[in-house]
Formats: sequence, structure tokens, C-alpha cells
Amino acid sequence: MPVYVYRAVTNRGLIVKNRVEESSRQTLIKRLKSNGMSPIEIVQVAYNGRTKKKKNVTNIQEIMRNVNTTQVGRNRNISQMSAMEKLNLYLASTEKVTVRDIVIFTQNFYLLKKANFNNIHALNTIIQSTENLTLKGILEDILAGVEAGEYMYTTMEYYSDIFPFIYINMIKVGELSGALTNSLGQAVKYLDDSEKINKKVKGILIPNIVQFVVILVLLVAGTLFAIPQIQNLFDEIGTEATLPPITIWFQGVLNTIMTFWYIPAFILVGIVTLIFLYINTPKGKYNFHYFKYTMPIFGKLIFSLDFSRLMKAMYLNLENGMRIQDALEVSKNITNNYVMLSIIETAINNMLTGYSWIEPFEKSGLASPMITEMLKIGMQTDLTEMLGKLLEYMDMDINNTIEHITKVMPELVYSIVGVVLIFFVCVVLVPVIQVYMGSFLFSAYDV
Repeated sequence: MPVYVYRAVTNRGLIVKNRVEESSRQTLIKRLKSNGMSPIEIVQVAYNGRTKKKKNVTNIQEIMRNVNTTQVGRNRNISQMSAMEKLNLYLASTEKVTVRDIVIFTQNFYLLKKANFNNIHALNTIIQSTENLTLKGILEDILAGVEAGEYMYTTMEYYSDIFPFIYINMIKVGELSGALTNSLGQAVKYLDDSEKINKKVKGILIPNIVQFVVILVLLVAGTLFAIPQIQNLFDEIGTEATLPPITIWFQGVLNTIMTFWYIPAFILVGIVTLIFLYINTPKGKYNFHYFKYTMPIFGKLIFSLDFSRLMKAMYLNLENGMRIQDALEVSKNITNNYVMLSIIETAINNMLTGYSWIEPFEKSGLASPMITEMLKIGMQTDLTEMLGKLLEYMDMDINNTIEHITKVMPELVYSIVGVVLIFFVCVVLVPVIQVYMGSFLFSAYDV
């Protein structure tokens, strides 16, 4: 029986999406209308009794179809398996799909496409060699969609928790422009570059964050436990020596927070809630996305990466004979940033009214003058060729920005950790040193 994915509007105006089996499209339409829903879109996703698999295969019976028979045995069933074997199969079925898994899949798919494999043959080949059962199930789902006449990206959209948004839209651009092999090459580069950037940032942040947390814990613990002991020692001996003013002040702040902890907790939760609610409004989301492009240190890099992906998508589309307007329309989903999407929409509207599509990027103040000038020259000469040169320039600019960030980040983090460390010394270590040196004893015995 055919399997359909539909989107429909309920009587209350809610949009629902579901996947069902039905004998025909007309029967499904009648069934939806009888339930008070108006169909928006109905797409057949499988046929000939073959249905798509679930995202997470947790049923042992389903797992057994994919198990290597040399390990389990051809004639063995679930009841004959040991508890350990069942546990291993269950753990394998719920194995997470990592970024590395996606990179390996993309690299293999890219190489097979370069060898002129069609999508069905390439997916079949990769599925046979995929060890991750979760990813294997997803790839079989994608294969079923391709065999039913769908694009790959339409099935990938169901697995947005596995495939990054930008990755899916790279595949979409490649399939719609007829340059899937080039898009796969870009996707491999995007994943590798993202992994390298993440490793560099983690290598800088994680050790310093650990140091920061350790120093903060020592600061709070020392103030709450060690400082009162020192004060009791001063009181027992009767010395005129006192704790440093900064220690007394910080101790008072901590004691106040401990006594009225619910007030700062309520304020903190309230601030976080308000920010979250604001970001989820259209205006708040736009402002938040604009902040991403203008934030210190990372803002320029985030915009450059998004703009570079847009230009790469346009380059692929123009190379395959698309008009500029169509190339922009297909390429706009390469990002989910509202600011970039609004600039692209304005550029498309400008073209419809006879104005320059480059002008919105120029007026945004986000794109550098060099980029917009290269685009203008391209419009007067050969835009496709100029986009190739622009991409080379942007790759160099992005690499320079990453190098600058890797130099600035350690300095910034070290400065923050250093300030906290100095504060810790002044608040906790100075009184401890004072006790160790015994200088308070002189005033106690009038010496």
C-alpha cells in the first residue's frame, strides 16, 4: 500500500504533518476532509508495500534483519541469544550518529558520485558497509525515498536532528541545480572545517573554563569555611589584627546570598525566561540573529561563513545555467539566519523591480566593500567567473579570521582567569598567609 506524507490545516488553523498508509491520494484527501482538515501538500514517499523505517530502530526483530549472520548464526532466533548478545544488539540499535559518521558517509558518497554511480547504487553500496545501525536505518529510509522518485534532501529533512540544517540545504542546492557531486565536495569541506574550528575553540576554552571553575569553587569554599576559622582565631587570641576589607566585603556578599538565595535565583530565572521568550518572537529572533553577525570576536566569522556558503550555492547554480534570480531563490535556504534571509529576499525583490540585487548586501553594512565591489564587477563582466575568484578571496579571509580568533581567545580567557585568580589571592590567600606568618600575634601580646 502506498505511504504518504501530508500537511493539512485543521478547523482551528493549526498545521499538522503526518505519515500514513492509504490506498490512493484521492482516498487520503477524502479521509482528511472528513476529519475536518484541509490538505496543503500530499507527497507519496514509498510504494509496493515498502514503508520507511523509523528514525530510531529499537525493535529487536527489526535489528535482526541487519545483523551480521556470521556473528549470530543463520538459524538462531532471539530466544536462543544470550542476554549479553541481546544487550549488545540493543545498544547498537540506539547508537548515536556522530559528526564523524556523517563525514564518512558524505566522503564515500562523494567518491561514488565521482565514479559515476547513480544515487540508488551509491546509497546501496554505502548501506552495506555502514556499521552504525541507526545511520543504516536512516540511509535505508533515504534510499526508499529516492526509489519512490523523491530528492534525497526531502527525506533528510525528517532527520534534522542528525543532519545539520546547512548540510541538508547544500544537498538540496546540489540536487536542484544538477551538481550534486560538487555540493557533496562542499559538504565534506564544510564538515571538516566545522570540526577543525570546534576542536580549536574547545582546545582553548575547555582547559581555561576548568581552571576558572576550580578557582571559583576554591574562592567560595575558602570564604565560607576557611575565613570564619581565621576570624575565630583572631577573636580567641584577642588580637587587633583584622581581615582585609575586600575579604570582609566578599564574605558579607556570600552570606547575604546564602540567606536570601531565592531572590537572586528568582531574578536569574526571570531574566533567562524573558530573554528566551523575547528571542522566540519574530523581532527578538531577528535581533538575536543580527547580534550573531555583529558580536565581538565571532561575529565576522559567522557572517563570512554564511555569506560564503550562499555564494558557493549561487556559483553552482549559475554554472548549471540558472538565472541569477532563480539561483538566489534556490540558494537562500543555505542559512537559517533571519538577517541573511531578509537581505536575500530584498535582493530578489530588487531584481523583480529592476534594481541591483547587490545593493541590500551593501546597505546592510555586514559585507565588506571588497566583496560588494567584486560582485558589481562580476555583473558587468562574467558573474560566474568573478564568483569563483570571490570564493577564493573569502576562503583566505575566513582562514585569516580563524587565525586571529585563535590568537585573541587565549588572551581573553587568560585575562578573565587571571582577574579571578588575583581576587582569590586577595580574598582567601592573604588572610591565610597572615595566619601563617603569625604577625597577628604581635598585637595580641602588645608587642
